[in-house]
Amino acid sequence: MRKQVVAFLSAFIITAIVALSMLVVGVNAASNPNGVAASNSPTAAAAARVLTSTGSSQAQIAQLQSLVAQYQARDQQYQAALSSDNQQLAQAAQEMQMIQQLLLYLQNHGLIQINSQGQITAIGN
Repeated sequence: MRKQVVAFLSAFIITAIVALSMLVVGVNAASNPNGVAASNSPTAAAAARVLTSTGSSQAQIAQLQSLVAQYQARDQQYQAALSSDNQQLAQAAQEMQMIQQLLLYLQNHGLIQINSQGQITAIGN
C-alpha cells in the first residue's frame, strides 16, 4: 500500500511539473512583444500590404535589389578569378612534375647529383 502512495505522489508531482512548465512557456509566448504574426493571419496580410504600398519601402526594396545585383556581379568576378587561378595552379603543378621527372632522369643517368638538402651538383665527364 505504501508503494502505491509513493508512486501516485511521484506521478502527480511529475505531471504537475510538466504542466507548470507548459503553462510558463505558453504565457511567455503569449506575452512576448517580439513575436511574429502567422503568415496567413489577416493582420499579417494587412501589415504586408501597408508595408509594400509605401513609397519609402519601394525605394528600400529597389536599393536592396541593386545591392543583390552588385553582390552577384562581384561573385561572378570572384568565380572567374578563382577559375583562372585554378588553371594557373594546375599548369604550375604540371610544369613542376615535368621538372622533377627531368631531374630524376638526369640523376639516374649520372649527369647530376642531388644531396639531402636538395643541392644539385653537375657531374663532369
